[in-house]
Amino acid sequence: MKHVIDVGNCIPDRRAIRMMLEEHFDVTITQCQSLDEALAAVRSGNCHLMLVNRKLDRDYSDGLKVIQALRADRELDHVPVMMITNFEDHQQLAVEAGAEYGFGKNAIGDSETLGRLKKHLT
Repeated sequence: MKHVIDVGNCIPDRRAIRMMLEEHFDVTITQCQSLDEALAAVRSGNCHLMLVNRKLDRDYSDGLKVIQALRADRELDHVPVMMITNFEDHQQLAVEAGAEYGFGKNAIGDSETLGRLKKHLT
C-alpha cells in the first residue's frame, strides 16, 4: 500500500482526489491543511507522493512554499511532489522548484494524470 499526502485542498476537491486515487491505486491518504502539518506528516511516516494545491484552502497561502520547504529539507527532499493546478505557469514554477509536473483539477482521472501518478503509486 502506498501513502499519499494531500495538502491544502478544499473538501470537494479532497473528495474528488481521494475517489480517483482509491479507484485506481492501493493507497492511504493523509489530508493536511498547512505547511507545518504537511512536513510533520512526511516526517511521521513513509510518503510515496505529496500532492500540493496551488493555494492552500485554510489560509490561501502559496502551495509553492510547501514544495520549496520540502526540497530545502535534506531529510525530506527525496519525496516526490506534484502541484495541483490548472494554470500552466504555476505548474512550471513548481517544476522549477523541484516538483514533478502535476495535474489540474480539470484533469482528475484523465489517462495522462493517471500515468503520472502510476509512476509513484504502483
